[in-house]
Amino acid sequence: MKKREFLKKSAILASSTAIMPSILIACKEEQKEVVKAPLTRLRTAHIGVGNMGGEDLRDISSHPKVDVTALCDVDANNLAAAKKLHPNAKTYTDYRVMLEEIGNEIDAVIVSTPDHTHAPASMMAMNMDKAVYCQKPLTHYVSEARAMNKLAAEKGLVTQMGIQVHSFYDYKLATLLIQSGIIGKVHTVHAWSPKNWGYDGPEPEGFDPVPETLNWNLWLGTSAKRPYKEGVYHPGNWRKLVDYGCGTLGDMGVHIFDTPYNALELGVPRTIKNECREPNGFGFPEKNIVTYEFPGTKHTAESLKWIWYDGPGAPEMHEDLKLPNSVASTGESSNANQEESEENKISLDAGIAEAGQLPEQGAMFVGDKGRLLLPHFMQLPQKIVDGEYVDISEEIAQVEQANNMGKPIRDYASEGPKHYHQFVDACLGEAECSAPFSYASRLTETILLGVIAGRFPNQTLHWDAQNAKFAEEEANQYLAGDYRDF
Repeated sequence: MKKREFLKKSAILASSTAIMPSILIACKEEQKEVVKAPLTRLRTAHIGVGNMGGEDLRDISSHPKVDVTALCDVDANNLAAAKKLHPNAKTYTDYRVMLEEIGNEIDAVIVSTPDHTHAPASMMAMNMDKAVYCQKPLTHYVSEARAMNKLAAEKGLVTQMGIQVHSFYDYKLATLLIQSGIIGKVHTVHAWSPKNWGYDGPEPEGFDPVPETLNWNLWLGTSAKRPYKEGVYHPGNWRKLVDYGCGTLGDMGVHIFDTPYNALELGVPRTIKNECREPNGFGFPEKNIVTYEFPGTKHTAESLKWIWYDGPGAPEMHEDLKLPNSVASTGESSNANQEESEENKISLDAGIAEAGQLPEQGAMFVGDKGRLLLPHFMQLPQKIVDGEYVDISEEIAQVEQANNMGKPIRDYASEGPKHYHQFVDACLGEAECSAPFSYASRLTETILLGVIAGRFPNQTLHWDAQNAKFAEEEANQYLAGDYRDF
């Protein structure tokens, strides 16, 4: 089924259920306008409750005004574990059945599935006038990102993409410092992660019995049908594969792109080039160097060059990345990540780098008045001018005071829920989301253009943002995908 047909079908299905959610409860007869009444509590339904979905469930439900109403997962083990924590919640295996049956009992939907199901689940929920919190990257295809942004805007829905570090102190501080002109006009950004969500091997042969606890058809969802193979797709490894994930760029890239992208108020790029191996049609390249060129903004030079490095050994050595008192070549300390554990691969924490070494993950802003290093994450940004660190404690104090930021809390357990609680508060009319789909769709589009460039190694692609297409016609086939009936 083509994507547009699926989305149309979702809209018809939603409207045919004659559901009027509690967030839209009054109608002025004389004006025929729907009036939004403020909620006092938020009833949530969660699609995907294992792994990251479990963290999303934990942090959303930690808000004192949330009632977890429904849980959905294609893996019975995940569902059972979540049910123990929320015994009063109804449980489902198919999100479509859940939304049809309890649409009038929920106010918001949390989507924490593999990337290929983000848009189908979110679009169905939004067509039913539900607020949506969707994990990053927002979508699997560029066309989906634009469709989700359009629908959210048309319906005036509360939305948030799951980039929880967006709400952390250090990232907000770096954004404000850059916008204050601390290093002048920025002309280059370098960003990197040595994590490896790629796969350079062959597609597996044969098949394995599907576990009794897994509904494989529903896990595949709208993607093409293929046989189950143990340890290849579920759980976790789907990020490596082109049919389900978006590689390291779509995983860690979203987090690390976020602050520079937000601080510089960027749109989408004009050109994209990915230096990587030839595509194999199954897994993403294990190492990528993606170069973007963006139109300038008030915070940048006339144009901005952005270079992303991922995979074992990233980033490659570059003069812009040389630190004061550098003790080792860039990337040397990262080679151990070739055999990194799954736990480390999904961890956001890069640890504290030793003096003279780049943080394992991070970004470097390069401006006409110096450089600003932003480790990922929970570390203060550092300014470098003429090869020396510069004390910016006074500038930080001024920004903190002017923006009522308070002091940093170096505890992920207490910082992590802030982004989720912001979404809940926005649904209750008490806050605004900082990563709504209007922002998240642009960031995701940028990320996905780099992913598509991996299909055309070492070739510069030219993006027409207004018409949503490449000048290189052969690349346009990857902007959308066919949806399977399931």
